[in-house]
Amino acid sequence: MKRTRTFEDVLAQIERRIAEDGLTAGDRLPAERQLAEQLGVSRSSVREAMRVLESLGVVSSQVGRGPDAGAVLTSRPDTALTDLLRLHLGMAGLELREVIDARHMIEQWAASHAASAGAGTAALAAAVSGMDGARTAEEFVEHDTAFHCAIADASGNRLIAAIMRSLRDSMRRYAVEAVEHLGDTAILRAGHVRILRAIEAGDADEAARAVSEHLAHAYPSLFDH
Repeated sequence: MKRTRTFEDVLAQIERRIAEDGLTAGDRLPAERQLAEQLGVSRSSVREAMRVLESLGVVSSQVGRGPDAGAVLTSRPDTALTDLLRLHLGMAGLELREVIDARHMIEQWAASHAASAGAGTAALAAAVSGMDGARTAEEFVEHDTAFHCAIADASGNRLIAAIMRSLRDSMRRYAVEAVEHLGDTAILRAGHVRILRAIEAGDADEAARAVSEHLAHAYPSLFDH
């Protein structure tokens, strides 16, 4: 007899299945009955979980038999979560200070944990290199965003990474305006390098301080208190 599980448990199992099998957009998940048997759950639990995934834009349900049965993966779960969070942030009417305060807390934690864990810094270094070749504020912010999202990724916490991407996407316009207002991006680049070096050195306290001072330089009016 199958053990009853909540659809949240099924969602977690399906997400693990997607990650472990290396599935990407366009790949098809097993049919409902087959998935229920593989996961050891009821078909109703699978059906409810698939409805949630479809509402989040992770899968697209398909009606069919044989090779045409089963939902099609339209995006990775972490991508869908990021999109959902970004939509919520966009509709919440948040003030810039609220977003920066959230970034301040999240990035200090993420940088500290990345340093403590001895995380790889290749993505951070690549972003810094990209900033060097940026010709416009928009291009600089593109690489700046990649850098800060890489810090979140390096923390090893997927939810933190999704939240960071949503925060950065929701404030892209403000970031471009901040870079244009500063004019010279040298101080921002120096802040990025300092964070990178601290994480490379495994210095958690310095990594957190570097993040705090970097954001203060980027948004001086919000830290003047």
